[in-house]
Order: sequence, then C-alpha cells, then structure tokens
Amino acid sequence: MQTEVPGKDAELGIALPNGRVKCTACARYCEIPEGKIGLCGVRGVVNNKLRLFVYGRVIAGHVDPIEKKPVTHYQPGSGIFSIATTGCNWLCQYCQNYDISQRRKVEGVEMTPEQVVQTAQRYGAQGIAYTYNEPSIFIEFARDCGIEAHKRGIFNIFVSNGYDTPESVNEMGRFLDCITVDFKGSGKTEFVRRYIGIPSADPIFSTLREIKKKKIHVEITDLIVPQVGDDLEQAKKLCRFVHDELGPDTPIHFLRFHPDYKMMEFGPTPVETLEKHYEVAKKEGLTYAYLGNVPGHPLEDTYCPGCNSVVVGRYGFTIDAWNLDTHNRCKTCGQQIPITGTLHKQKTRLQFIH
Repeated sequence: MQTEVPGKDAELGIALPNGRVKCTACARYCEIPEGKIGLCGVRGVVNNKLRLFVYGRVIAGHVDPIEKKPVTHYQPGSGIFSIATTGCNWLCQYCQNYDISQRRKVEGVEMTPEQVVQTAQRYGAQGIAYTYNEPSIFIEFARDCGIEAHKRGIFNIFVSNGYDTPESVNEMGRFLDCITVDFKGSGKTEFVRRYIGIPSADPIFSTLREIKKKKIHVEITDLIVPQVGDDLEQAKKLCRFVHDELGPDTPIHFLRFHPDYKMMEFGPTPVETLEKHYEVAKKEGLTYAYLGNVPGHPLEDTYCPGCNSVVVGRYGFTIDAWNLDTHNRCKTCGQQIPITGTLHKQKTRLQFIH
C-alpha cells in the first residue's frame, strides 16, 4: 500500500533537464533530486514534483501584540495571531526558536487556511503573522491563508530574513500588508557566513528593492551580536541603504542579542553598543530608529521629528502613551507621523493556542 505524502504540491519550482527540481522559494535555489529534501527540511521532490510537506501543518500559534514582531508603524496595538511551520532556510547558531526552525520533521496541528483565519478571528486578532521560522519556505500555505484573511478583513505580516526570490516576492504581492526584515550583524559577510550559513546578504537587499515595488509596509530589524556582529561601519552601510532605497521614514530596530542555542559564548549586547548603532542611524538620516529587547529604554519610544516630544510611548511591547490626533499628527506641533492605522485597544494577556 502506498504511503500518503504529507502536504501539498508546491508551485515555486522548476523542473531541470537533469531530472532535479530547482526550488525557487528562497535564494538558496536548492536543486533537489527525486526522494530528497532541500536544506529547509520542508520542500522536497516526490514523483518528480516539488512538494511542500508542511502545507496545512501549524507547529505553533500564539496571540502576540504587533509590537513584538517588532512593528511600530503599522496598526499599533493590534493583536496578531502568529503561526509557524517547522523548518528554516537559515542555520542561525543563536536562534531562539531553534526547536521549531531547526526541526527537520514534519509536525504540527493540521489546519486549513480557513481554519487558521477562523482561529485568528476567534481570539480577536486583527492580523496574522507568519513568523518564528522563515515564512517564504511555506509561501504557498502562507499565501492561501493570507488571501482568506483578506476576505475577512484581517491583515498579514511576515517576519522574514528576506532571503527570498522574485518568485516568492511576487506571491507576497498577492496578500502581504507588512513585513519586518531581520538583518543579523547588519548583514556583514563574515558574520552571515560563519553564524548563519549563507554566502552573503546580497539577496536580502534585492528582496527589499522588489518588496518596495509591491507597496508593502516595511520595517527593518538588525540583531546586534557583541564582538562578532556589532560593526558600526557595516551598520552605516545598512542604514544608508535603508535611507536611499526604502526612504528616510522607514523604521529600523536595533535588537539586543541574548545567548541561545549554539551561541552561548557571548553575553547580551551592551546597551551602549545599541545606542551607538542608533546614533549611526540618525547620522545617516533615518527619522525613526529604535532599540529592541531593552524594556524601559527611552529609545523604545517614537519621537516627533518636528518638536521631539514623545508621540508614542512604549514599555516593551506595551503602548503606555499616545499623543497623536485622529489623523496621526503630533498633538504638540501638528507634525504628521507616518504610522498606518490608529491605536488598537491592547489585550493585557497573551494566549497560547496550540
């Protein structure tokens, strides 16, 4: 008796003359022979067809505040149903979600796109985030969920490493409203080769240029790892790219590193190091720069570029001050602040779904 193959046939792949199938979901472009699986662990070839084994398999689901993504300039205070599958196309040695992302076994609760959206509605979420692992590796499932979400007035967010392809970005254009692209060590080549396992960050920059054409809201994060991923010159290059290619109002978040997984030899990033990165961003002309994973720091807040008053105050993932009018203008000086959506009433308790 033939064993049933989990998942669904994938769409982002090209049959090659040598009998392999080239996966076009991410910039690794794995060329996969019959019976084998790509590096991500979730896309493989069965009966000469590329298969997405985790289609309809949700390994984790939580309701989070959107600020946890982190996203600060899109639908502030909204509740987000965050989902993931197993697998990932990166091999980050410091991954805090390694039990999900580095798992190479198809596991999770079976859910149709309709059931994912119904669950988001049931828990009062305004949006769905595809996160915890790289969503482009399950792009066909994310797309189907996202299209269904739009039918019910729910928006979609990717928390992504940006290591994508024109094909996967085209799919994003069909349903994605917001993306936060996570750089690590400012994308320095030596860092990404040693600690992530990719040749360079070049595909991420290409992805961002393509995403900009799709009119998707973009925020940038940059994980600053002490000693090996805190190069200020590299941060300057990244900030200049963001300024020139994405625009000076693009939010950038410098995140504090915490030791985890295979990278326990370094301590947390000194706050002073993060503050230096903030200064680099400001000198390069970026209007909205933030520090992340440092609850209570003044640079969690949004400051008005007109009068420098706090227009959105934050403590961690909670908004504790809102000094904008109904048109998101500063109440002190009238400066327009580029935030999409008004303040949602925040839930006081996060909920675990699966």
